[in-house]
Amino acid sequence: MMKTPLVTGERVVVAVVVSRVILSLPLSLISHGFSLFLLCLSAFLVEIRAEACPFLLSRFSPRRGASSGILLGAVTLPSVMLSKLVQLKRAISLHEAEQDEISHVTMQYWAASASCCAILIYLSVIMSQAKKTESFSSSLWLTRVSLTGTVLYGGACFVSLSMISHTGLNTSLKMLWMVTYALLYLAGLNTSLKMLWMLFHGLAAVKLIRHLLCTFPSCASIGEALLVTSGLVLYFGDFLACTIAKICENLIPVDLVSISYGIKRTETGIIVQGLLLGLLLFPMVFRCVLHLYESSLRKRDAGQRNCSDAAKSILFFVSLIFFMVVAVPSWMQFVHDFHQHPFLWVLTFVFSKPLKRISLCIYWVLLIVVSVSRFYSISRSSKVERILLRKYYHLMAVLMFLPALVLQPKFLDLAFGAALAVFVALEIIRIWRIQPLGEPLHHFMNAFTDHRDSELLIVSHFSLLLGCALPIWMSSGFNDRALSPFAGILSLGIGDTMASMVGHKYGVLRWSKTGKKTVEGTAAGITSVMAVCFVLVPVLASMGYILSQGWWSLLLAVTATGMLEAYTAQLDNAFIPLVFYSLLCL
Repeated sequence: MMKTPLVTGERVVVAVVVSRVILSLPLSLISHGFSLFLLCLSAFLVEIRAEACPFLLSRFSPRRGASSGILLGAVTLPSVMLSKLVQLKRAISLHEAEQDEISHVTMQYWAASASCCAILIYLSVIMSQAKKTESFSSSLWLTRVSLTGTVLYGGACFVSLSMISHTGLNTSLKMLWMVTYALLYLAGLNTSLKMLWMLFHGLAAVKLIRHLLCTFPSCASIGEALLVTSGLVLYFGDFLACTIAKICENLIPVDLVSISYGIKRTETGIIVQGLLLGLLLFPMVFRCVLHLYESSLRKRDAGQRNCSDAAKSILFFVSLIFFMVVAVPSWMQFVHDFHQHPFLWVLTFVFSKPLKRISLCIYWVLLIVVSVSRFYSISRSSKVERILLRKYYHLMAVLMFLPALVLQPKFLDLAFGAALAVFVALEIIRIWRIQPLGEPLHHFMNAFTDHRDSELLIVSHFSLLLGCALPIWMSSGFNDRALSPFAGILSLGIGDTMASMVGHKYGVLRWSKTGKKTVEGTAAGITSVMAVCFVLVPVLASMGYILSQGWWSLLLAVTATGMLEAYTAQLDNAFIPLVFYSLLCL
């Protein structure tokens, strides 16, 4: 058993963030705060045991050089949803939001936190079963603690859901849904509970993290996989709710379906969700198509087992075009009244303000072509260290997204979805080595990788783009914190970049003996973000944005985010924007 410190910089920052969220809650959300505290405590215990005895989770192959990150991964998304609830409570008091919206975000919070709780119990069970050098009493103790936490968590969940329920039946259904998140893997009730679509989330949370860690070894830490899993389960759950509600709305309680599924759901949201989920599902679709094609080949010629690379490429692109041009838009039109093909709607939307939006597209294309060609030539000559080269892309993100967010926020929502869809499609082509683009893409992308990427999966470009996009997408609707949409751009494009550059060139005092982050770099990152905020706030005020963020609250959010960047060994592009956004919403 390894001796690991109970108190680390990352854990202290997480405790500060969670405490800030809980202390900001109104009395009506006390049960939510209690559940977040239980989740944080459970994740803390699981992380301590996982890092003290790494062999207990030896069946997985997490990313080398990173801590487990279980605590940070477990509390990040629930903290974001709870902060969003606090913001909506203020909107209710100002008569700017409806109670149904509170009910929907409440369900989103419980879905996110319960998914994390289920994964924590799954990890606890795995560690309890792998008792090679530990006593049985130790394993039994941790299992009892986890189950006790689950019972208390279920009690807090019941209190909260009973407050937003209209009938006892709804309370029972939602209570069963949330508790099942935590107990589904242990109880073995898969057969009987598959009939209820809500229970899919709990099973998916456990199944998906197992799939990610086993399919993509050494690509992510457990905490990073936990964040991705809970996010994907939440996103797919929304997709299923939207689809099933459209098929038979009477079978789903009203507060399980977002009000945005009706007239308040934007066309942009539907298109982005369809594009991203369609591309994430496409590898499974293509695998099935490829299997059917190879089976037909074997029936005609018993000696031929696999199709040629050329045939595979043709089959891939034909399937991709059909799936994304026919199947996915059909779903979009089914759940929303577009009155035309969604891609035609996109063209109409872009050309509705041609001068601003076409000019913005031209600006983006020129900036990307010039920057990527320049950075690629620099990376090939190896005159600049890889970490500094990557930070130039962060600065490029600021130049691209900051003007667009101020001038054309709705168009930027759509542009983010299109860019992420292109990145996902290219990564699928690279992984499958689809001719003629697969190999050139692989060699090109390797020029910009670092220790957090692997040959199997390159995530850096995804995380940067997604880190900038998520705060903007989540700020739709009522938003009395004008800086919250800028959370990703400020924390990654300004703070993280300045911290790395200043720390690399002038840093002397290190935060830890083993880490590379310096006090000078962190101070530069915090100062630069605050300086940009001082400039940005008057600009936003002149454009009519609601400004109610206190400067002390902003300083705390910027400082906590900067300290997290200094101490965490996790993928900062994924965690820092979400934590910053969560604190800005309070």
